[in-house]
Amino acid sequence: MLTGISVAFMGGDARQLEVIQRFTELDATVFLFGFNNLGRQLSGVTNSEPSAELLKQIDAFILPPVGTDDTGRVESIFSHNELVLTDEIIGALPSHAKVYTGMAKTYLKRLCQEHNISVIELFDRDDVAIYNSIPTAEGALMMAIQNTDITIHGSVCMVLGFGRTGFTMARTLQGLGASVKVGVKQPDHFARAWEMGFQPFYTTDLYTEVANIDLLFNTIPTMIITAQVITNIPHRAVIIDLASKPGGTDFRFAEKRGIKAMLAPGLPGIVAPKTAGRIIANALSQLLEEDFKDRSDAE
Repeated sequence: MLTGISVAFMGGDARQLEVIQRFTELDATVFLFGFNNLGRQLSGVTNSEPSAELLKQIDAFILPPVGTDDTGRVESIFSHNELVLTDEIIGALPSHAKVYTGMAKTYLKRLCQEHNISVIELFDRDDVAIYNSIPTAEGALMMAIQNTDITIHGSVCMVLGFGRTGFTMARTLQGLGASVKVGVKQPDHFARAWEMGFQPFYTTDLYTEVANIDLLFNTIPTMIITAQVITNIPHRAVIIDLASKPGGTDFRFAEKRGIKAMLAPGLPGIVAPKTAGRIIANALSQLLEEDFKDRSDAE
């Protein structure tokens, strides 16, 4: 239970509603910033503005999965107004407070560091990333089906990266009957991909390996699908880049060459916001119960 713990939510999308509901069920005191266009009243919460008086009561400050942009802007589909996480807001939090988000960009990290406030990035956790890889893979499959005129079964698919998302993506494609090539950097990943029946190769050989593919799914967040690589990709192929913005694809050159390439970060929140929200809610509630155990026990 989170009895006696004060939690503030700032911005977000449909995923945040699942988290808010979980926290009210766990008896946390919940304040909402930037939910003035919600369309319905949530029970057990207080809609407010982030005043200094209120902020000094907050134990946990929860931002959307994408945190802020490089200027401090916080995305919210439930707000009439633009939301910005300012120095004044973070500075008003008590020293024991923690900021929770999916991923933190430089702006957020710097702001919190200046005020000695801890930032917890949920997407760094293996459990959250693995659970999130499921709706990510399903969303990527949806995009592939919508943008091709062939079946996944029998197609030649390539997955770049064999981390938590790449692993699930490759296994899902294999389960549908695709021939799956997996681009890796590490020998242990090469061995594991081979053991699982994939066709592993090192990404240093990417130019050669793309010559006969139908679909390319990238999970590597650095520029890897370069203009040179794209020159050897068949025109029929579709690139679906699952890496965080700006992705790992030269989208300008892909368009110039007539190859369909799409950047698709944040698929869990798009294709399965309820499931994605529950994943975040489970992780956050567990973290807060651990981080503020003494506080809730005292209550």
